[in-house]
Amino acid sequence: MTSQARQDLAVLTVPAFNDNYLWVIHDGVHAAVVDPGDAGPVQEALAEHHLTLSAILLTHHHADHIGGVPALLAQGSVPVFGPAHDGIEGITQAAGEGARITVPGLDLELEVLDVPGHTRGHIAYVRRAPQANWLFCGDTLFAGGCGRLFEGTPEQMAASLAKLAALPDDTLVYCAHEYTVSNLRFAQAVEPDNQAIGLRMKDASERRGTRLPTVPSTIGLERGTNPFLRYTEPGIVHSLVQAGRLKEGASPVEAFAALRAWKNVF
Repeated sequence: MTSQARQDLAVLTVPAFNDNYLWVIHDGVHAAVVDPGDAGPVQEALAEHHLTLSAILLTHHHADHIGGVPALLAQGSVPVFGPAHDGIEGITQAAGEGARITVPGLDLELEVLDVPGHTRGHIAYVRRAPQANWLFCGDTLFAGGCGRLFEGTPEQMAASLAKLAALPDDTLVYCAHEYTVSNLRFAQAVEPDNQAIGLRMKDASERRGTRLPTVPSTIGLERGTNPFLRYTEPGIVHSLVQAGRLKEGASPVEAFAALRAWKNVF
């Protein structure tokens, strides 16, 4: 029997449902899965790459992010990391702002950030390393957009996004859904003079035309093209006022709330 050789850490993109992405972090031997809403695709990826599951990482309580956990645990007990205040049963290691977790089986340390807004207790995981900076942000930050405010407030979501936007430009953003083209269509509507959005839309449309993922993106790309990180830009504020969604002289948080409300019906 031969043993597998460990490799540098890598991330597998595992599509699920209509538009979810489940992320499998591995070293060629062991693996951790982020937000396994469906066990089947994860099990298939593990088998295909000859990986042994060593940990589960959860960002928030929605079913399309946690639904596959019981089936994965039925095949073998592993630690389940997750938010301390988001109402998820079965977490074995609860984490919140500032926590640092070492993922079993992998040479991987992750920093935990509290990013409420989409849900009250939503968290994100950040890897800071010379090889690559990674962000697993669940449904807080999307490529070109952000999550809906199901439980949190505009103030919370704006603060959460500012926290993520402060990460290094080269941080890879592993979000949980393929919403990029529709998000960029909205971004073009609210900031039509931003040429970088048009270039990004062209690239994203070409990728989706051949069924390729548009993620991960980068924090630098999001800062330049994502309206929910740019809601204080004069052009976006002007668009909100012209559309009758914001009064002149409104606060930045009011602008953010108006922007999110517009996207909800766009």
